[in-house]
Amino acid sequence: MADPDENPVPDVRDGLTREERVVLYVLHETQKERGGRNVPTAMLWGRVCEHFYISPEALSEMLARLGARR
Repeated sequence: MADPDENPVPDVRDGLTREERVVLYVLHETQKERGGRNVPTAMLWGRVCEHFYISPEALSEMLARLGARR
């Protein structure tokens, strides 16, 4: 039986995949640690890779798609 956490289909509630949800959660937590300041992509990448592997390029594309880049 397939692991539900590995399903690449977006969730019907918000349209986010598990990976997108993890990235947004880690971004939010890191921003809180930094007093609301911007989070460098390299720092975010390192912390996201603690949860799952994503290439730096794929992370940048995901952030742009999610509207989390300035």
